[in-house]
Amino acid sequence: MAGHNKWSKIKHRKAVVDKRRGKVWTKVSKAIIVAAKNGGPDPATNLSLRYAIDEARYANMPRDTIERAIQKGAFGSADENYEPVRYEGYGPGGIAIIIDTLTDNRARTVGDLRLAFDRNGGNLGNSGCVAYMFQPKGRMLVNAPGATEERMMELAIEAGADDCLMPDDPADEPWTILCAVPSFQSVKEAIERLGKSQSIAITEAEIAMVPNELVEVTGTNADSLAELIDAIEDLDDIQKVYTNAG
Repeated sequence: MAGHNKWSKIKHRKAVVDKRRGKVWTKVSKAIIVAAKNGGPDPATNLSLRYAIDEARYANMPRDTIERAIQKGAFGSADENYEPVRYEGYGPGGIAIIIDTLTDNRARTVGDLRLAFDRNGGNLGNSGCVAYMFQPKGRMLVNAPGATEERMMELAIEAGADDCLMPDDPADEPWTILCAVPSFQSVKEAIERLGKSQSIAITEAEIAMVPNELVEVTGTNADSLAELIDAIEDLDDIQKVYTNAG
């Protein structure tokens, strides 16, 4: 549908711009620091750290930068006390939004978020107001130019995934592979192995909040929603933003 295509392209452009700004590195570095501080510097025994390091690797973060973040978290100052806090709200057209943050000042974070929502046609809600519309799942974005839907579904099933979603423009946008949370690491590693000989590469992998159903976004609502997501993601405390926009 036209509205779906428009929102999909807006999301794709935003992801590219974010990587160019280096914001992804900043967010991932903070996640690594917090994971190392809370669970230790060894990714073999610290699953949160392993996930954060993998995300850094997919974002092409240099190895020495990753190592510095680990060391800072495990052995650095005790003054940096970030805590994970989840916020929920509604965007233009009633779109459900979940925001994961790492913050050392809840009052600042909620104030910044409320301002972003108010200025861009949304409403920051109470805890639980939209969470029931989502489920936690392992999600991988996979570049596979030229691959057919049948081949990608075969690869996903062979890797142990539950589903493979075809993008609107497979030549320009990534496929989405979904799996159960306990299977995330094994599925990701299997896709990496299977993809080496087939020009298939994971570009992002995370435990994500995946919507049960997508809501079509069209016209000015799509533009307003993109501006709201932009404003939220530009805030320093933000880690992840999930919506049910389709």
